[in-house]
Amino acid sequence: MSNIIIIGAGASGMMAAILLGERGHKVTVLEQNERIGKKLYITGKGRCNFTNDCDRQTFLDNVVSNPRFLYSALDVMTPQDVIAAFENWGMKTKVERGNRAFPASDKSADVIDTLRDQMKKNKVRVMLHTRVTDILTKDGAVAGVTAIETRPGKEERHLTYEADKVIVATGGLSYRSTGATGDGYEFALKTGHSVTDRSPSLVPINCRGDICPRMQGLSLKNVSLTIKRGKKVVFTGFGEMLFTHFGVSGPLILSASAKTGRMINENGGRDLDVWIDLKPAVSEEQLNDRLLRLFDANKKKALKNVIAELYPSRMLPVIMELADLDPEQKIYEMKKSDRESLIRITKHFPLSFESLRGYNEAVVTQGGVSVKAVRPRSMESGKVRGLYFIGEVLDLDAFTGGFNLQIAWMTAACAAKAIDEEE
Repeated sequence: MSNIIIIGAGASGMMAAILLGERGHKVTVLEQNERIGKKLYITGKGRCNFTNDCDRQTFLDNVVSNPRFLYSALDVMTPQDVIAAFENWGMKTKVERGNRAFPASDKSADVIDTLRDQMKKNKVRVMLHTRVTDILTKDGAVAGVTAIETRPGKEERHLTYEADKVIVATGGLSYRSTGATGDGYEFALKTGHSVTDRSPSLVPINCRGDICPRMQGLSLKNVSLTIKRGKKVVFTGFGEMLFTHFGVSGPLILSASAKTGRMINENGGRDLDVWIDLKPAVSEEQLNDRLLRLFDANKKKALKNVIAELYPSRMLPVIMELADLDPEQKIYEMKKSDRESLIRITKHFPLSFESLRGYNEAVVTQGGVSVKAVRPRSMESGKVRGLYFIGEVLDLDAFTGGFNLQIAWMTAACAAKAIDEEE
């Protein structure tokens, strides 16, 4: 049986350790933090949306970067396999709106405790406070790793671990408070791999101007967001969003950041045309008819009072300003062009994206170890025998909804299956 070193005790590292331990391999996990699964603790606002109970095509449709690379991995561990595994390991699960799977307790700690228990059951050795500094190679194959152990109150120790296989499961750069350092990218570069440009993803967005700060704290539900670059629509989505002191956030905005983050980074979003449809359930014609009925019934009232039922109070002054309308204007004084202006802003409320927020607010990292030199069935390097890359360290990312953790589990399963089949 192989002697295996796994660098990182995040989702992918722990899954790989469990699957290899089940098959009798000697597995050592080296984790620089003081505890395992630090990022999992805060995933899904502490509830841990650990996968998405969807079909194959839906999963691939929700992968933003390199979905084709994951075709084979879906044959190794599907979302349904992940749910079944946690159930078999004693964790009760549930599936909510959008096929999002959670622990039945709504506690991310249950996911981590389940993984910890399974690693212990399968005799996986976990070394905390141990930071890997280099991957050792010999004759084109891995030979082990060097590491530094920095336990509190103890003298620093420099260690060497011999290994037949090394799995890099270091994660990305998101949520740096959990210890994300980007070490995995350095290991990749030192072993001859290329690393694509990285940026925060599933992250709030800074906006220009004072429109967003004026509506700080306002949450919108059931709105649509459209982003165009030139004549091409690069993103369209429906859901919830939030105005903040810096710009916009919420599920709809996080998804938009995944599709347009690189474009925003290129030139500060200046070539992006961004707008919100505040009433996506009705067409402009239907909205016009509704306004005509409303205006006919309230001809002597001020505009602001008549349309107050259509918009959030904090948004109304901004809409009046953007539509160039006097809120005190009486309805009977309004022209057709005034009504058309109101309709235009309602259906095309403009935003000006400026930049992405930082890694500390990002759910995942976009970019990473190029998948061109990684074998999709095994996650093994095409450059160094016995070296594997799994999880967020790879140039793979997806929308919210459990898809990114599914990538972690399935890439781990591919590596474990490939290593076991070599024996």
